[in-house]
Amino acid sequence: MSTRTPRKATVYDVAAEAGVSIATVSRALRTPDKVRPKTRDIINEAIHKLGYVPSGSAQGLAAQKTGSLGLFLPNVDELDTIEDFNPENQDAATLQLDPPDERPQANSLYLDEVLRGCELESWRQGVSLMVNVSLGRADADVTQIANDMAGKVDGLLVMARSLPDHVVDFLSKRMPLVMIADAPTSIPVDLDLVRVSNRKGMSALVSHLIESHGVKRLAYLAGPNDSPDNHKRYEGFCEALQSHGMTYEAAPIYRGQFSQSIAYSITKDLIARSTLPEALVCANDQMALGALEALDEANIDIPGQIIVTGFDGIDETNMSAPRLTTVRQPMRNLGRAAVQLLMQRINNPSEGSQSLELPVTVLLRESCEGHLDPIG
Repeated sequence: MSTRTPRKATVYDVAAEAGVSIATVSRALRTPDKVRPKTRDIINEAIHKLGYVPSGSAQGLAAQKTGSLGLFLPNVDELDTIEDFNPENQDAATLQLDPPDERPQANSLYLDEVLRGCELESWRQGVSLMVNVSLGRADADVTQIANDMAGKVDGLLVMARSLPDHVVDFLSKRMPLVMIADAPTSIPVDLDLVRVSNRKGMSALVSHLIESHGVKRLAYLAGPNDSPDNHKRYEGFCEALQSHGMTYEAAPIYRGQFSQSIAYSITKDLIARSTLPEALVCANDQMALGALEALDEANIDIPGQIIVTGFDGIDETNMSAPRLTTVRQPMRNLGRAAVQLLMQRINNPSEGSQSLELPVTVLLRESCEGHLDPIG
């Protein structure tokens, strides 16, 4: 006995059942407030009776909108290639030792939170979110992928460093686009932008180290040279030193690349050479966690012998030993604000560009302050 899939009801069937024109049905679906209530009720009854499901793509074409946003993220885990994956169809369980010296990497935690914020706000706004990652791809490939995505969405959210500047320039002239973290530096473009107070946050933290703890020898564990966050944070580091009559050129800079494992190795080397500063100021939390681990292995007292600080405020910093002093930025709200700004741009394309800067909070914890009594 064969079965046949019943024919799906169409907008033509709904119009015939309701006794109205196709244009009226379409208008009732797109802008129901512009259709008389009695007519709208008749159309809804016909839709329910026939089991009609509106076509999202058709509605999008009619309204010249897709109901989707695109998000471009940079290389989140620093891999150049991804191996082929072939899933095993096997009902099995395997025991495997997990040695404690295998340090987990957390390079994408910041982006995870920003992405979550974009997802939440997209849901709240009633639109879907398409995500792409420029994972070790060549410039030409990234350009092609960006162009393809641009044809499927109403607007783009672009995290700094995820697309070449010339691609951002091209896309911004074609469709609504919001930059997250920073705008392109090599081309003069006037774009909507959402970022956090990186410079002010780092300056406030370093000023506290100098004023409250009398720190005079500091070192800076930096991120990638092309990171706008790293650039602004280093500006804040230098600003604090200069405002306290200190020479920032004398403070060593170590290239940790925002990597926990690289920061671990750098700190191990500083310990071996007996060149630890009084305070190791890290441009992100992952590097600070790597430094804490290396110092703990060497039985170096924190903060008695050295102060360690981070930046971002990821959850792991509240569980480290000692808990990490850090600058918490509103990562999830950064994503939400970017989506809100993009929706404003889509709905009001002629308005001037906006630049939002979200405040940060310096969280003073045990890696800087020593013992703190628990709340309550």
